[in-house]
Amino acid sequence: MAASVACSFFFDDEPLGEPGMPSLDACALCAKPLERDSDIFMYRGDTPFCSEECRDEQMQLDAICSRKAARRQQRLSSGSEARCWHQDSRKVSVAS
Repeated sequence: MAASVACSFFFDDEPLGEPGMPSLDACALCAKPLERDSDIFMYRGDTPFCSEECRDEQMQLDAICSRKAARRQQRLSSGSEARCWHQDSRKVSVAS
């Protein structure tokens, strides 16, 4: 495939993407315009970055968010289990 065909494949003939989907014209983190002759660093299949540093920073941010969500979910599930246990313990009747 000729170089000009490859370039037009990625940039010129690119259909309008779905709303909310990143395009290949700017870095998803710093919004720096992506040049046609420069490397594009991809993450999660369809998110472009201008450098390894930007991609790595996004990966670290995603890891932090993931850990926070897991802790929040763990707190919610352990809190609901404690409430259920507390409610069940009040239902126990003592026979005389």
